[in-house]
Amino acid sequence: MNRGLILKFENLVQLRGACRQLHTLSYRKASRAQWKPVQSSAHPVWSLLMYPQFWQKDKLISVALLQRRHLTTKEETKKKKKKLPLTKGEVEIKQKMTVEELAQAMGKDIDHIYEVLLYTDIDLDSLEPDSILYEDHIKLIVKKSGMKYKSAKLKEEKERENADAVKRPPADPALLTPRPPVVTILGHVDHGKTTLLDSLRKTQVASMEAGGITQHIGAFLVHLPSGEKITFLDTPGHAAFSAMRARGTHVTDIVILVVAAEDGVMQQTIESIQHAKNAGVPLILAINKCDKPEADPERVKKELLAHDVVCEEFGGDVQAINISALKGENLMVLAEATVALAEMLELKADSAGLVEGTVIESRKDKGKGPVTTAIIQRGTLRKGCVLVAGKTWAKVRFMFDENGKAVDAASPGIPVEIMGWKEVPSAGDEILEVESEQRAHEVVDWRIYAEQQERMKRDVEVIEAKQKEHRMEYEKQQQKLAHLSWRQRKSVLYKANKHLMFSKPKERTEMDKNVLSLIIKGDVDGSVEAILNILDSYDANDECKLDIIHFGMGDISETDINLAETFNGVVYGFSVKANESIKQLAAKKGIKIKLHNIIYKLIEDLKDELNSRLPLSVVENTIGEASVLNIFSVTVGKNKVPVAGCRVQKGLLDKKMKFKLIRNGDAIWKGSLSSLKHHKDDVPVIKPGMDCGLSLDKHIEFNIGDEIICYEEKEVQQATSWDPGF
Repeated sequence: MNRGLILKFENLVQLRGACRQLHTLSYRKASRAQWKPVQSSAHPVWSLLMYPQFWQKDKLISVALLQRRHLTTKEETKKKKKKLPLTKGEVEIKQKMTVEELAQAMGKDIDHIYEVLLYTDIDLDSLEPDSILYEDHIKLIVKKSGMKYKSAKLKEEKERENADAVKRPPADPALLTPRPPVVTILGHVDHGKTTLLDSLRKTQVASMEAGGITQHIGAFLVHLPSGEKITFLDTPGHAAFSAMRARGTHVTDIVILVVAAEDGVMQQTIESIQHAKNAGVPLILAINKCDKPEADPERVKKELLAHDVVCEEFGGDVQAINISALKGENLMVLAEATVALAEMLELKADSAGLVEGTVIESRKDKGKGPVTTAIIQRGTLRKGCVLVAGKTWAKVRFMFDENGKAVDAASPGIPVEIMGWKEVPSAGDEILEVESEQRAHEVVDWRIYAEQQERMKRDVEVIEAKQKEHRMEYEKQQQKLAHLSWRQRKSVLYKANKHLMFSKPKERTEMDKNVLSLIIKGDVDGSVEAILNILDSYDANDECKLDIIHFGMGDISETDINLAETFNGVVYGFSVKANESIKQLAAKKGIKIKLHNIIYKLIEDLKDELNSRLPLSVVENTIGEASVLNIFSVTVGKNKVPVAGCRVQKGLLDKKMKFKLIRNGDAIWKGSLSSLKHHKDDVPVIKPGMDCGLSLDKHIEFNIGDEIICYEEKEVQQATSWDPGF
């Protein structure tokens, strides 16, 4: 073939490529554009055809771009009229920018960006002015344009305005009205605190409590024959009372210290005295069980002198009353002494305006949801009030007194059970009424934000403390490796696991699920050290082994991803980045990348990851209980089948569920029912209080008094026992 024809053919191929580029640039967002050809003075198109020796690819593209710049629309004309800002050789870039944003930051037009991108691997066919460019390509464009780049400063988050709810200013003394005193009963275990309260309010609380020991805080309103009212708190082990003192809430007005006459001062008696002193409230001494022959009230009074509790007969100001809570002796004398002391204290409160109170007890009831027992300290609580306590809020749906009776209002000094909480608040939390639900959301959001800010400050303190604590040890380790570079120091860690890195996937087998391999990356050495020091406290290797296979500084790299793939690990980054290509590689290989800027959130995430590695535990959830009242047998074919006549005591019996037979406290059988009947009819479910007949899937003889338990098995995720101290 003629050499001239070959040259012409090559020129045609190059022309076709240039036309494709021209087509891409010409028709983007220019549906109504008009072509305005301007002939190049240097190398017009016809000259290229006549003189192919001057026809070079780069020059042809430049000609095409020159023609493209004259392709205009009305919108582009308006843009070109605007003066582009001049950039003094340094461009502020972000991690992600659109083509148009980058052009504006560089002080160039969009065509300049397209021209530079011709020399990259980006597909121009899919690129639009609003298409997003990532950091790697942004840096490349700026460099090829002969400019320098710098990262744009992140806008500092403006300090939020305090939106918390606060107590109202003190009310005018002339508007205050008398309120019942709030009395806390303290004392040693089994010295008769609940029995005393039970005798005062004429109910049988003690008989209903497990083992006769208080299981929860009780708040009760006692009406005396004289018409006076006293609110009593019965505390278990003083835990909630201490929590209230720590939060600075002054709920209690008077403390009644119960001491058994035959036992005298015990350990929890001393603790109770300390609680009263810390609260700054007056004491009344109730010497209980004085009806017993071995009772010695005088010994009790003398023992209390060693703890600065001086009774009136010894020249002090503490009233001492000898009582018998069980027999009801001198209880009215104790009540009158309490009322007299309350009158001396002149207890008054403001019953108007927004409500203020304190959570005494909180729980989650299956039927009612989150429920709190609270004492109102100011204002009058009614249905529909919007309350805030801690980091939750409530719109009051129902209120109940200590007997479970619904009430419409609760004034200061009155204990009340409140329904309508979104979450369960903590005992001791302050209750404040707000104007609306929107205001409640603002308060809760602010409190969550304030707590996060406080925790972030503590994180910084922890980092600094850890750095200072381990600096000497760290310097010793650094001296041992001082002759090595950072990369060489890292390689020392790799050598320990070298045999696994080069093994084939099939040879490695599946990694043990109870091993969590970690790659830790941080922005600076101090951050990495702080995280590693926290991980040093990990003490739950028997549950899940924690293996740190690599740590270092800098952004997440491809090496980190490959290492995580080798060891089936997770990559954690603190104040570092992972670009889009790294994220795509990790997603392709199934590797988790977890980036955080707050240490405690990173540790919480790590705990969640540890929990996911723990095996599920099977928990039995009891659905119903029935007692065997009668036994008989029926003939089925040639076999006699034992049948139990039962009555459902609690819950219900569902034939689809699992059952177990309990005899003398031991489970002697587990399985399913072969039949469940009510009045000779097969039924799927037996409700509470109904009688039924049932037979098991195994031949087992019943005994009268046996218990039948209906239950279901659920798999529950276990939680790690590791406590990092956050």
